[in-house]
Amino acid sequence: MPGNPYPGESFAVFRIEEANKNSSPKGDISHPRDVYTIRLLLKARGKYVVDFYTHTLSANQIYFINPGQMHQLLEEEPSHGYTLLFSSRFMLENDIPLCFMEDLNLFNDYGLCPPLKLSPAEMAPLSDYADKMLNYLKGQERFKFKAIAALLELFLINCNALASGPPEKGRVREAGGNILKAFKKQVEENYRQWHHASAYARALNISPDHLNRTVKALTGKTAKEYIQSRITTEAKRHLYFTEASAKEIAYRLGFSNPAHFSSFFKKCTGKSPSFFRKQNIGF
Repeated sequence: MPGNPYPGESFAVFRIEEANKNSSPKGDISHPRDVYTIRLLLKARGKYVVDFYTHTLSANQIYFINPGQMHQLLEEEPSHGYTLLFSSRFMLENDIPLCFMEDLNLFNDYGLCPPLKLSPAEMAPLSDYADKMLNYLKGQERFKFKAIAALLELFLINCNALASGPPEKGRVREAGGNILKAFKKQVEENYRQWHHASAYARALNISPDHLNRTVKALTGKTAKEYIQSRITTEAKRHLYFTEASAKEIAYRLGFSNPAHFSSFFKKCTGKSPSFFRKQNIGF
């Protein structure tokens, strides 16, 4: 993330081209634990790495990054657009329920976070919302954060409508949304102990087949693939951000045999843990 424009407040918005004046060409690696990040790109060329998945930058893209996700903007030329940063505290202080974020089809994890690609006409009102938020933030209006929160909700609602597609797709998402939400919560709590979809299906009192169909319909990945993505993402974070050995990481992630972990990691990523660590030194 360019510079340090988020010094502890619960909300920030800035123009990317302004932040770039004080940033390194490569961009900083960011993974704040309680900050949602939105990148609205009007002009861009390069790569955006999100939890070690690389996306190609282009104009009229929006990226939605969850708290804790590693992300790094690698620009081939200066980008133009906006970055929005906000915390759970900001939402609670301004009457945005946390379940609102969970119900959106925007902030996804573990390889499930491709950018929202829009036409110039679709992007124009969203850019306008971001600009209004920036103007309110600079001003002295007594209720400016209430206004910003309202604009943020409108921004997210409009993005969600664009991401959800036609009404029939939205109905499928609504029908399976509770199962997907419960599954994601279970994965976050148990991925170190439960490595198989059947364990989650039992916890949710549904069949593994029903769970797989639902997760596949709503995310494009099977339940098994989602679980594997969560485990490998955590393994990559340990390999990149810590000096823990592959053996230590294996035990932290619930593998009884380090060889099983190495085999699992290579099968899922195409690389051994040691090669991944070596390849990403100095990323």
